[in-house]
Amino acid sequence: MKKVTPYIASLFALVFIAACLGGCATKKQEKGLDTTLAEYEKTIRWSLWDASVEFLDPEYMASNAPTPLDLDRLRLFRVTGYEIRAATPTDEGMGFRQTVEIRMFNRNQAIERTLRDTQEWRYNAELERWFLTSGLPDVTKAR
Repeated sequence: MKKVTPYIASLFALVFIAACLGGCATKKQEKGLDTTLAEYEKTIRWSLWDASVEFLDPEYMASNAPTPLDLDRLRLFRVTGYEIRAATPTDEGMGFRQTVEIRMFNRNQAIERTLRDTQEWRYNAELERWFLTSGLPDVTKAR
């Protein structure tokens, strides 16, 4: 039987600790993502369009902030359903893509429309928070 040198044992211990710490960060990110997605879903389900802006990435907002017209358009709709159709982690866990089907009742036309919204989420390690980088749902694409 081979004897394990102190160097190899120390190296193994460091690798093990790094893996554990990485796992903890990943678990924290996963929990943060779960919480963020649940809060965003609740915000959309209640048609709280002004509050939904808080989920947008600050960098995205710098050049793509929703206009007053965009928010007015959204306010015409009451959400009647929100169903997740697909979800995929991206960028080695630093990103997340989710496709949802949103059913919305247009108050002016008195009809329900369906919108497929593909959401891109990114984790900001500095702020330890997930942000939406794909913008709010585009109701002009509702059918």
